[in-house]
Amino acid sequence: MTTPLPPLPGNYATALNLIDAAHAQDPRPGPNDVPYELHYAQKMTRWLARRKKDASPALQLACRAQHFRRWEIPRSTYPMTRPGYLTWRAKQKSVAATQLTELLSSDEIQPGLDKEEIERVAALVRKEDLKNNEETQVLEDVACLVFLDDQFDDFESKPEIDEDKIISILQKTWGKMSEEGRGLALGMELSERAKMLVGRALA
Repeated sequence: MTTPLPPLPGNYATALNLIDAAHAQDPRPGPNDVPYELHYAQKMTRWLARRKKDASPALQLACRAQHFRRWEIPRSTYPMTRPGYLTWRAKQKSVAATQLTELLSSDEIQPGLDKEEIERVAALVRKEDLKNNEETQVLEDVACLVFLDDQFDDFESKPEIDEDKIISILQKTWGKMSEEGRGLALGMELSERAKMLVGRALA
């Protein structure tokens, strides 16, 4: 059984509720008619509890807000190429961090969060200093785990994505993860096809 994350102080809990309220505005339906971004955020928190059971309040907020208002910048608004993807991801992270900073500065959060703490959360969402910051690496691990657990089967079944591209994506995903994250990934209950593809990617 997954150990629950440490309880958030009251002002951080208010901030998390505001993040979830923003997620609930996502017009895209997810499982059980839960707005997709809210479903994704809840998955991020569940995997965070497995990856870093003593996660700090700042990391818990950043994890919950990882795709903050992503639906407002659809992938289709950028060229469907590798450079287009990288440009879209950079834009999305920058805009998400800016919007999240505004939300975390809300008067609804009392006592207010320190400016340094708000910037810490925003820097995590931007995934700054990935190679040297442990919390940023944890966040990257969790995002990769959610991709494998919740998104991979639908993603790899798209007709425009061939098997070689899927293998390449899996190899890049594996390269982003720490040893702790990889250990959790190997223990996942994946579909038979996903297991085969992961096996090929790691061979």
